[in-house]
Amino acid sequence: MPRRFLSLWLPYLLTDRQVIRQPELRDRAFVFADKQRGRMTISAASIPAVSLDIRPGMAVADARALQPELLVLPYKPGREEKLLQGLADWCLCYTPVVVIDAPDGLVLEISGCPHLWGGEKPYLESLISTLQAKGYQGKAAIADTIASAWAMARYGGQSIIPPAQQREALLSLPPASLRLESQTLDRMEKLGFTQIGQFIDIPTPTLRRRFGEATLQRLGQALGSAHETLDPILPKEPYLERLPCLEPVRTAPGIKIALEELLKTICQRLTKEKKGMRKGIFRGHRLDGKVEEVSIGTHMPSHHPEHLLRLFELKIPLIEPDLGIELFELEALLVEKISETQESLWHSAGDDVTALAELLDKMAGKMGAQTIHRYLPQEQHWPEHSIREAVSLEDKPSTDWDSQRPRPLHLLASPERIDVMVPLPDYPPLHFRYRGEILRVAKADGPERIEQEWWLQSGPPRDYYVIEDENGKRYWLFRLGIYGKEDPKWFIHGFFA
Repeated sequence: MPRRFLSLWLPYLLTDRQVIRQPELRDRAFVFADKQRGRMTISAASIPAVSLDIRPGMAVADARALQPELLVLPYKPGREEKLLQGLADWCLCYTPVVVIDAPDGLVLEISGCPHLWGGEKPYLESLISTLQAKGYQGKAAIADTIASAWAMARYGGQSIIPPAQQREALLSLPPASLRLESQTLDRMEKLGFTQIGQFIDIPTPTLRRRFGEATLQRLGQALGSAHETLDPILPKEPYLERLPCLEPVRTAPGIKIALEELLKTICQRLTKEKKGMRKGIFRGHRLDGKVEEVSIGTHMPSHHPEHLLRLFELKIPLIEPDLGIELFELEALLVEKISETQESLWHSAGDDVTALAELLDKMAGKMGAQTIHRYLPQEQHWPEHSIREAVSLEDKPSTDWDSQRPRPLHLLASPERIDVMVPLPDYPPLHFRYRGEILRVAKADGPERIEQEWWLQSGPPRDYYVIEDENGKRYWLFRLGIYGKEDPKWFIHGFFA
């Protein structure tokens, strides 16, 4: 059976991920940028931004000349690799051989797989449509070689190259589709080579002399005469343990015994690998075919069965065994490494972090994980962007909390527009209307001016005031804009205790 490859191209990987997290940005022109050689340079651009001729590699200042309202977000190196790793793991459901093709693609060896979907066309359509449903825009092509599939996905209009026909498919494509170096492409452009078909039949010695050995290697990889190595990802072995029962289990003590046995086995493996469970699920397969399941989450990775058992015990009453459970399963859905410090402190009497994590785990088990949040400061000017939610108790802040200036206990996720009565410019309001109620101001402090980050976006500053009404309630208001330059707008942004 001939080998077949699928090349997947994700040209908007970073911006698609941002739109998934913030759907309100779907129709907004925005980019990711960081400082390169002393100036802010675009690393990734959204589809609306690209439609305005704003592309990666362009200076932010030039992009703003095309779109003054362009939203600029900070670029974090390494994000593409993490996203591609996650998508590569997901692609294992389509083939056991997946290769990360940084910075914006994947390669799948699909030999012997498409027939499970009814052929290569439905196979390709299933992969692309599922990606689109997840929020990623991608293009893919199938061919006998990795290089020809890569070229067709990015430069061609044909999604499937029939076996042994990659030569004909490549003739009309540009030289850049062969993944040649920029110096070689410049030389070809000067000589008038705009299509592969113009030089594919030139004798090998002549091609080598004019464009180097690398060009022959790339051309051979595309045609199939030169080998191209693969470095596939290794599928993760699931943290899953099963316990079949000789007799159906119908009682809570029996369920607990099964859970203890499974926890003992899976924690032995986690301890050996110096990892811990962050999210686990316990399943019971009943005689009638129904599956009962309960799940837990932890604030720090744990491989200690006694602690995990206490968390699962809270959920055992939710399991309905009915006629009996014949098979139990325990799976660690999320596993993380355990630091040496955390492990050494587990049995210490002064381990405040571990004790706090256990307390939070118990509270989450009783009240729900969504009721507990921890926030860390981050260096952003706008108050609503100056905090981020911590993933675990091991997350460390990159900066200190600002304790020099007053900040409300309750900060609104987005400022809410209000109507105010202001006696003079730069004065606090005399009264303001919030949600239909007129609140009269008794005391006020401010203003505190907070500017926008000029390297991210431009716009008027905010002038914040701490306001106290006649009933002693305190609010955090701000004026957006400056009187005399524009028509300022007022917002409420938080409430003090």
